[in-house]
Amino acid sequence: MSDVTTVNCPTCGKPVIWGEQSPFRPFCCKRCQLIDLGEWAAEEKRIPSEGDHSESDDWSESQQ
Repeated sequence: MSDVTTVNCPTCGKPVIWGEQSPFRPFCCKRCQLIDLGEWAAEEKRIPSEGDHSESDDWSESQQ
């Protein structure tokens, strides 16, 4: 029994086989992988958080 798992490329939607033959998984190619990385670097994508805290809110070097 040989189940082949396929996922859609998050960038272009092309089906990708999840296995050793797909070195850029879950992306279909290096180009789509770099497009996604660029979107994260430009802060076009981000993990949602609760509230609108800046990086320095609730932080100090002398934690109690």
